[in-house]
Amino acid sequence: MKENERAEDAKMEECQKKMVYMCGYLPGALPEKSPILFPKAVRVWELVLGGDSWKDICAGGCGFAMAISEKGKLITWGSTDDESQSYLTSGKHGEIPEPFSLPTEASVVKAAAGWAHCVSVTEKGEVYTWGWKECVPTGKVIGDLATRGDCQKDLIGKQSSLVPEQGSPKSQGSNLIGMVVSHLDNKITGEDNIKRRKISSARPESDSLVSGEELFTVSPSLVTLGQTVKFINVAAGGRHTLALSDVGQVWGWGYGGEGQLGLGSRVKMVSSPHLIPCIEPSVSAKDSSSVVHQGGMGIATQDSKVPGDYVKEIACGGRHSVVITDAGRLLTFGWGLYGQCGQGSTADQLRPTCVPSLSGTRVVRAATGLWHSICITVEGQVYVFGGNQFGQLGTGADQLETSPRRLDTSCLEIKHASIVSCGARHSAVLTEDGQLFTWGWNKYGQLGLGDSVDRNIPCQVSIGDCLPIDVACGWWHTLVLTEPLTRVDEEVV
Repeated sequence: MKENERAEDAKMEECQKKMVYMCGYLPGALPEKSPILFPKAVRVWELVLGGDSWKDICAGGCGFAMAISEKGKLITWGSTDDESQSYLTSGKHGEIPEPFSLPTEASVVKAAAGWAHCVSVTEKGEVYTWGWKECVPTGKVIGDLATRGDCQKDLIGKQSSLVPEQGSPKSQGSNLIGMVVSHLDNKITGEDNIKRRKISSARPESDSLVSGEELFTVSPSLVTLGQTVKFINVAAGGRHTLALSDVGQVWGWGYGGEGQLGLGSRVKMVSSPHLIPCIEPSVSAKDSSSVVHQGGMGIATQDSKVPGDYVKEIACGGRHSVVITDAGRLLTFGWGLYGQCGQGSTADQLRPTCVPSLSGTRVVRAATGLWHSICITVEGQVYVFGGNQFGQLGTGADQLETSPRRLDTSCLEIKHASIVSCGARHSAVLTEDGQLFTWGWNKYGQLGLGDSVDRNIPCQVSIGDCLPIDVACGWWHTLVLTEPLTRVDEEVV
């Protein structure tokens, strides 16, 4: 018996070399769906029993969390059985983190989640996706979604008639594209209503013209291409997906009504992966023999050469997208109503376009929320742009920024930022010395500061005797990957 206990203790110690902490809205993580106001350690019993441990965090979707284990398993948790599609998307995993079953034995290396869909990439370069069917490539055109009753009530709609993705999830209706309904959102505060732009009172005539089974799939589907393409990273937006290949090309599919697929038009649905012309194929030098040329879509390349030979990083916001080239140039495309594309205007960008004010700056990291974007330069400086209704830009005000603005708040002035992540309306930055800062919307405690008060400037988050090494923001929650403090770390912190 004692030997078994010692073995279990050894496994527990091994697993605790890295710990995951969570805060915010994860309905199945605490009794009665209580918000998690302080960073709380994730119980890892299933991982312990399997001799596995944490490797990476992927934030997750609306109402559930995602991470990757050292053995390459996709781990999900945090939802409840009355959360409908969120519960199905997360594999029906509640309080206890459990492996999500994929139709492959290959290890998962990256994963991401949108409002109601998930996508993962394996060590073999394969991409699997599931959830909202319009986000799962079929090779077939699903049709004009604007004419379907069920989708008239979603968050895309007409960008000038309904204000999309604003306020709390409940205020948008209980079945918006399978979003998790937060019981806490039954109580909408006056403060939220002030921050929220006026929303049309018109309601769709039917809530179920298309059945849930026809619109949603719980079985992961392999994304297939006619050519041999190996993927290394994925990003999920509201209703669109980007995938980055090992030769630095970006592929996209899903909804593209505001240009978030970068195809030069407002195509509403792209139901098979298409190459996004970020950099002209003729100048791609990373592996010119493997470049795949895209045809059949009438896609025009940019008139001027984009600095760089290939794309290194990708990110998806609610309805906009961001990519970074190997030369450190930041390109944006998609919805621009709040300035989230950083082009100095609120116009949509239908093609990947370099952010002009950062033309002389080398960008190394980027993250996107529903209406805002944040990037980090090679010098560790933080730039923010887009919507700022909840202080998600951290500028100390609530005005939007249509061009990147350097975040020069005192707490980050002498810090070197290394990792950035954006939730729906909140933001997080991790510095090189392991200090974590959060700001923005905090209704569910997703900032990890012990309360539910919004912040419009970065605030430092404390996580006991652990050193944060990564941070990932979900729509309404935040995950932090940590490791034990060493004596050197303790002296630095």
